[in-house]
Amino acid sequence: MKPYLRTALPLFALLAVVAACSDLATLKKKIVSFPASELVWIEIPDSGGIRYANVRGDLAGDGPYEAFVLFPAGKDNPYHYHTRSIPTVVLKGTFYAVVDGQRTEYPAGSFYDLPGHLKHFSGCADGVDCLLFQYQDRGFDLVPQREENAAHLMKSERAPAGARSIPTLEKTTLAAPVKPQNKW
Repeated sequence: MKPYLRTALPLFALLAVVAACSDLATLKKKIVSFPASELVWIEIPDSGGIRYANVRGDLAGDGPYEAFVLFPAGKDNPYHYHTRSIPTVVLKGTFYAVVDGQRTEYPAGSFYDLPGHLKHFSGCADGVDCLLFQYQDRGFDLVPQREENAAHLMKSERAPAGARSIPTLEKTTLAAPVKPQNKW
């Protein structure tokens, strides 16, 4: 073997290994991983027990976010809308939305995307807590509406008396993170 090949081949092999390791390290930096036991749950104050766990971004912030949201079974939201669409995957329980008097239930495994400014009721059906995965390109919001403005809705489809709105999310009003209890 020629002398320059004796030096060049091992050097080339070493460079190939370093390049492969660098690509693997870069790939690992891109992986986002949150096992259920590592999620940090934050309860929304005065929400009746609704909690969320951010995966990327912050549900209570102004920017894009991805988060798990846990609704207690039987929790109803009053009439409201969101200023942007809110794509949601139901992972556990049965979530529902009432739009123009029509109730649609979304059992585990369902996907829905309510357009922004669509007035509706929503909540988690009785029986099993609802675990949702939601994401938006800007922060979450909920704009309560007066039920008097929803006179066209059938009385049987309205949220129960005493249902409370999710308060406006502001970073200064959030409770301290709660370690998960792995209820699912």
